[in-house]
Amino acid sequence: MITYIIIAITCLVSYQAFNNQELFEKLSFKPYKVVHNKEYYRLITNGFVHADWTHLFFNMLTLYFFGRTQEQIFTAVNGEMSFILFYLLSIPASSLISLFKYKDDPRYSAIGASGAVNAVLFSFILINPFSTIYAFFIPIKAILFAILFLIYSSYMAKKNMDNIGHEAHISGAIFGVLFTILTLPNVINHFISQF
Repeated sequence: MITYIIIAITCLVSYQAFNNQELFEKLSFKPYKVVHNKEYYRLITNGFVHADWTHLFFNMLTLYFFGRTQEQIFTAVNGEMSFILFYLLSIPASSLISLFKYKDDPRYSAIGASGAVNAVLFSFILINPFSTIYAFFIPIKAILFAILFLIYSSYMAKKNMDNIGHEAHISGAIFGVLFTILTLPNVINHFISQF
């Protein structure tokens, strides 16, 4: 149920921001404004704003497929609030690399839930490394996808030649794994036992 609520709120806020440039700018992640103007709210609000319908659709589709499973697991072990906490903490956690990298660049801006969605996805992969997932309709083992995705994201973050927050993808993935290890007992043993 929490996953559906997150998706609904994200769609609603994104839709409002599509039609209101001032709102879009106000909610966007701007490290310069976070650090120099103390606009800390941007560390959370950016996860609810998207560039366009395609950006929103793919993030919410991924959250739909993996969020429901992770929500059930976190809720069963630690209660309903644990998944909410996980998702909400993953938004600022996924912005940490960019926060430090671009803190003095007033032009840098980022939006989207992809860092938080990657936290959920990598949490899923830690628990289900050999499940089959579909990347652009191509079936691939989750663990292989994770490795290839991190290699690609690291390469693209260094190249810095597109308008995608690869740093957020990496930070989100790391946070998802760490949060899962810290809050789900025996998850490491479970992971190792699958090899």
